[in-house]
Amino acid sequence: MKYTTVIFDWDGTVVDSTYVIVDSIKKASRELGLEEPSDQKASWVIGLSLPQALMEVVPGLTEQRMNDFIAAYRKYYFTADPDLKLFDGVLPLIKRLREQGLHTAVATGKSRFGLNQALENHGIGDLFDVTKTADQTRSKPHPLMLEEIFDELMVAPAECVMIGDTSHDIQMAQNAGCDSIAVSYGAHTLQEISKADPSYIAHNVTELGHLLAMYSKKRAE
Repeated sequence: MKYTTVIFDWDGTVVDSTYVIVDSIKKASRELGLEEPSDQKASWVIGLSLPQALMEVVPGLTEQRMNDFIAAYRKYYFTADPDLKLFDGVLPLIKRLREQGLHTAVATGKSRFGLNQALENHGIGDLFDVTKTADQTRSKPHPLMLEEIFDELMVAPAECVMIGDTSHDIQMAQNAGCDSIAVSYGAHTLQEISKADPSYIAHNVTELGHLLAMYSKKRAE
C-alpha cells in the first residue's frame, strides 16, 4: 500500500527529548521526596498521558500528590524545552513529504500546551495538517487519537503510517488498523519496539526517509 498520510509521534521521534523527560521525572521525584525511578522506567512513560503513566513508574506517587508532581516536572522540562533540537534530517524530511503532496500529522502523549510550545519554539506548526495530544483525546495505545486524524483528513487507515519510537506508538497503530514504522533512536530499545511488531523499523532518519520514499504517494486531489 502506498501511504498518503504520515503521522509522527513527537518526543523521541521528531525531537531529541528523551533525556530531558527522564531527567525531569527524576528531579521532580527528588523534589517531592519520592524514590527516583530508573532511567528505563522513566523512559517508559514517553508517549503516554503523564498522569496515567507516572502512577506506574514513580514509587510512592499518589493521586493526591499528582498535581504537585506534574507542576515540578513541567518546571524542569520547560526550562530545557527551548534548547531541545530536532533530530538531524527530520525537518528536511517533513518538508519533502509536504512538497510531495502528502498529509503530515502529529499524534503525541504531550499536552496541548506542551506541543504548541514546542511547535512555536521550532517554528514548524505550519508543516502539519492535524495535531492530536493526549489531554484532548485518549492516550496511547488507544486508537482514538489516530481515528480522529483519519476522520479529519478523510483518509482510510490503510493510507496512513504511524511513526514512533515506543511500543505505545506501534500498538496504537495496530489498534487503529494502520501500518507503523518504529524508529530505534528514541526512548524504547530496539528489543522493546521489535516485540511490538511494527510494519518496518528505521534505525536513523535517513533510513526512515528511504522507507517513506518507497511506500508513499501523492494523495488524490
